[in-house]
Amino acid sequence: MSDKSRIVAALLCFFLGYLGIHRFYVGKIGTGVLWLLTAGIFGIGAFVDFIVILCGYFKDKEGNYIKTW
Repeated sequence: MSDKSRIVAALLCFFLGYLGIHRFYVGKIGTGVLWLLTAGIFGIGAFVDFIVILCGYFKDKEGNYIKTW
């Protein structure tokens, strides 16, 4: 289980998901840059990430689930 907070990731994704800030927060720098350059893959990727974070299936860079609220 990751040491990152799911509520922080969800709030970052909701408000700044199109910039990929939530991906930088969990250590996914490569996809964070991709989200930054493509506006969250035209908003669709940011929306999908938000749903995945809320469901508890989003992973950090080590592959650990972010479960802790």
